[in-house]
Amino acid sequence: MKAADLDEKFDAGDDVTENFDWQKAKRPGLAARRVNVDFPSWVVDELDRHARRLGVTRQALIKLWIAERLE
Repeated sequence: MKAADLDEKFDAGDDVTENFDWQKAKRPGLAARRVNVDFPSWVVDELDRHARRLGVTRQALIKLWIAERLE
C-alpha cells in the first residue's frame, strides 16, 4: 500500500492498524536513559505526599513535572 492510499484511508476514518507490524514498531527519541539525582529528604517527603495525593508513583510524578517544565 502506498503512503497516499494509507493517508486517504485514515482521513476517511477507516481502521488502518491492520497495515502495520506492531512487533517491529519503534518510537524514535523515546529510549529510556537512567539519570540519578540526589534530593534532600524533605524534597523526597514532599514528592511522596504529592504522588500519593495524585495516586501515582514518585518516579511518575517527577517525569510528569519535568516534562511539563520542558514544554
